[in-house]
Formats: sequence, structure tokens, C-alpha cells
Amino acid sequence: MIEAVGLTKRYGAKTAVHNLSFQVRPGTVTGFLGPNGSGKSTTMRMILGLDVPTSGSVTIGGYPFAKLPNAPRQVGALLDAKAVHGGRSARLHLLSLAQLAGLPARRVDEVLGVVGLQDVARKRSKGFSLGMGQRLGIAAALLGDPQVLLFDEPVNGLDPEGILWVRNLMKQLAAEGRTVFVSSHLMSEMALTAEHLIVIGRGQLLADMSVKDFISANSADFARVRTADTEPEGREKLTAALVEAGGQVLAEPGGALRVTGVPLPRISDLAHDADVRLWELSPHQASLEEAYMRMTQGAVDYRSTADQRAGLLQADPYAQGYGYGATPPQGQGWGQPAQGWNQPGQGQGWGQPAQGNPYPALTGEQPNPYAPPQPAQAPAAPPAEPSAPATAPADLTKRDSEDAR
Repeated sequence: MIEAVGLTKRYGAKTAVHNLSFQVRPGTVTGFLGPNGSGKSTTMRMILGLDVPTSGSVTIGGYPFAKLPNAPRQVGALLDAKAVHGGRSARLHLLSLAQLAGLPARRVDEVLGVVGLQDVARKRSKGFSLGMGQRLGIAAALLGDPQVLLFDEPVNGLDPEGILWVRNLMKQLAAEGRTVFVSSHLMSEMALTAEHLIVIGRGQLLADMSVKDFISANSADFARVRTADTEPEGREKLTAALVEAGGQVLAEPGGALRVTGVPLPRISDLAHDADVRLWELSPHQASLEEAYMRMTQGAVDYRSTADQRAGLLQADPYAQGYGYGATPPQGQGWGQPAQGWNQPGQGQGWGQPAQGNPYPALTGEQPNPYAPPQPAQAPAAPPAEPSAPATAPADLTKRDSEDAR
């Protein structure tokens, strides 16, 4: 098990990780998520003893990494697949690591087979593709048959077959009782691989919960209802019945309705009582990507102003719970999470339930502290007055006269 307690790392005036506490338990794949610059790589480096914490501690099985007996047999890690001497073959690279850890040479051939590099084992690694380099890095992590494994972007550069292989490998390792800690920006892959999530932003903990709970806490579930297109009056009758029952209804493009506040069985009963035929009645839950974007939208350091102008960060109006026929407000960011989180600063830590509006900046109550700086509007300059032609210096006037002659 990996355990961090009050983990903090500062580089001069910059705090990369602040008071971070979490546990990574064995027997499950734990995803490590966060925007670029949130402190994920720094945290992993501190776990592996590559960076020394400014304060706090992190242990593996109760010991700091530096005090683990024969650490390569206890912990395997892939942080940088390019950290290989290009002049060495894949087999020689792994053989050197095996000798340092006191492992037999046959283990090298075993892991080369596991990652599928047995046919190129004697080729120099400088000729490897990005995906082949990732496989070699995974082989190095597995070399000591460790109980704790850390992977940073393990599917980077892999083809679909390779991604599926890595996904199954992670699950298999966790099923064997190992501790598997995986950092990735591929939300769709994390949704299929991880069972538990640790999410950080600006170096602080945002969430530590199961994938299911994370999605539920940061999305607005709804039911999609579609009535017969040939019976528009039935749609109106059902809408009135749903609103009367305490539901909120929004019209979707294409004629469907988004319904919140009423469970699916109750919607079916109301449609039956109103003698309305239903063509569709289906539950909808946000994807991990949608939930992640809502959670971390205030912790992004690098945001394109072009995206904002194109409206790519506008809110999902259906996540706000506006009534039927209402016009969603314009110019907002991503929809607010179902359970908000406070902005950093002013004594409020990340990951604490917000009171009231958790993102007042997005609804115009106050300026958004995370919005990209806008160019200042300079006052319009007064119209220029016609000026007299400048008098040329004496030497230039003399030279021009000589050229004319």
C-alpha cells in the first residue's frame, strides 16, 4: 500500500504539491488524475524517492522508498519510457537492471515475452517507436515481479491492440493483490481500467473515491423521454404531468425530453396515466470525462482563449436544472458539479463541500480568477493633426542635391 500524509513540495516560491494525503490500496487499479501542472509527476517522484518532500511523508508498505530492502523487487515504475540508452538493445537494457537488482537473466526473457518484444530483443532501442518504448518501460517495471507498481501514461503511443493489452495487464496485476497506481489523461481509458480515483488540482486533493461515486457526485443524471412524433399533444400532456409531479423538463433538439427529479418507474406510470405512448425511456449518466471536466474546470492552468471564443467551454444547460421552456444563461463555463468544491484561497481548502454557489465566477457574481488575462483596452487616441514635413539634416540635404546634379 502507498500512503501519503501531508505531502508538500515547494520549488522556491512555487508550491507544486500542498498538504496531500491519500492511500493507494492493493487489489484495485487506482487512477491518478489531474490537469497538466497539477503535481501528479512530482507526487510520483516523491513516492519513488526521486524528489524529497518539503514536508509530510510518503511510504510504501510502511517504509520510505529509500529504506525498502531491495527496492526493485518491491516497487516497479514507468515514469519516462525514453530513459533508455539508445545504443543498448532491449535485452541488454533489461539485463543491466536485472544485474543491479540481483535477478536472474531468465527473468529478462520472461518480461520481454510478456510485453511482446521478444522478436526485437537484440535491436538497439534508439530505433524503437514510441509504442515499443512504452512496452520496454513496462517490461522494466515488471522485471522484479513487484507488489507495488506505478505507471505514468502507460498507453502513450500504443495502438488499440496495445491499449487493450495494457488495460487487461493492469486489471490482472490488481487481481493478483498488487497495488497498481496509474496516471493518465485518457478519461475513456481510465473509465474502463480504474476502480478508484485520486484527483488533484493545483497540487491539492480534489477527490478520493470510487469511479462510480466520482461520476455521480459531479454530474446531473437525467432520463431521456421520447413520445410519438405523430402525437405532439401527448408530449405536452406528459410534460405537464411531469412538472406537476415535481420534475424538471427540458426539450432536446430532435423532440426528446430531458427529465430530472422523477425516477424512471414514476415517469412510466405518469405516461400510462396520461395515456401517452413512449418511444423511448432511458437513463443517462455523465461520462467520466464530463464529470472530470466539471470537477477540474477551476484548476486548469493552461486554457486556450480561442476555445472560449468558439464556445467550447460553455455550460451544459441541462446540468443546471432549468425548467421547461427556459432559456439557459449564456457565456458560462462547464456546468457546475452536483456537489461543488470551493475555490482555493481565503482559507478554504480544495475538496471541501461548497456552501451556496461553488463557482460564483461562472455566474457573474465575481470575476473568474482562472480566466485567461484579457488584453487591456487602450483609450482611443485623438485624431492625428497634420504636421509640417520634417526638415532633413544638413548632410542628407547636401547629398540629395549632389545626387540630383
